[in-house]
Amino acid sequence: MFKVALHEPEIAPNTGNLMRLTVNAGCELHLIEPLGFSLDEARVRRAGLDYREHANVTVHRGWQNFLGSIGDARIIGFTQHATMVYTDVFYREGDVLLFGKESAGLPSAILESPAVNEKVRIPIARNGRSLNLANAAAVGVYEAWRQLGFFQDGVAP
Repeated sequence: MFKVALHEPEIAPNTGNLMRLTVNAGCELHLIEPLGFSLDEARVRRAGLDYREHANVTVHRGWQNFLGSIGDARIIGFTQHATMVYTDVFYREGDVLLFGKESAGLPSAILESPAVNEKVRIPIARNGRSLNLANAAAVGVYEAWRQLGFFQDGVAP
């Protein structure tokens, strides 16, 4: 399916919610250090409910370590600074949907990295500033999955 990657996430409940999302959508969750919390925190467990034991979570010691582990997977960076809307990408099995930290998004060094193949944004109304990280990831994951016909490992749910 897809890989959801969080670059330096800061808020434990968002990561717990993303564990739940990735289990329900059949995705892997990749966390790129430093993390703003411990995965053992009660807030992660509470938000993730009983999904933690079923989640496929990998923690990476920084950006380079993450890149070394994903092979030639296409990376799609979600950023408010992109001109392309997330629905204009044709998602493929194995894509990495990359999201930045809650307070600042993806840093320009990551966005300008040759490893990031596409940059997309989620439209927000005029008076809005940003979406919650877990909500933004859900928007991206479900659009990508919808484009594949909601198939997972060749089997419709």
